[in-house]
Amino acid sequence: SFVPGIFARKKSKERALALRRTSINFAKVGASFGAVIVGLVTFGVPFLSRFFTTDPMVLERVKNAIPGIAVFLGFDGLMCIGEGTLLGQKDLAFLRNMYASFFFIVPAFMFRLKRRALSGIPVGIGTMWGTFSVYEVVRTILWLLRVVQLQWKTEKEAELADDGASS
Repeated sequence: SFVPGIFARKKSKERALALRRTSINFAKVGASFGAVIVGLVTFGVPFLSRFFTTDPMVLERVKNAIPGIAVFLGFDGLMCIGEGTLLGQKDLAFLRNMYASFFFIVPAFMFRLKRRALSGIPVGIGTMWGTFSVYEVVRTILWLLRVVQLQWKTEKEAELADDGASS
């Protein structure tokens, strides 16, 4: 909710600086959120699992899923701030194109897992969460790289606007 108000301001160094500070603060919050969630998953899931089942095979499968779940949820805060910042800057074409690509790429990977499972290769819940984690990490990196790219563009526009105003 902060980004659209800042983004709507007249192009200037102050606007570029405000966008930079906001993005950095969002990233700090997103990373902190991710760290807390990773801690909760890493320590909470094994502890709580014992209250739902005593089956050692089920507990082992849950244990194998924890790294994938932790990575996925650990990056979730950063992914959300990246997507929120892009939405606030109205970079809808980029988001549309990325989600259109993911609409085909993610199911293709999931079908590969299904094909492996049908051929007799063990594919557990950990493998599926690992696949989702790769998707989350790639998406987060793409979002944050785009935010950085837009920030550079904003700063360059601010320099040009300030140079034009001073001459």
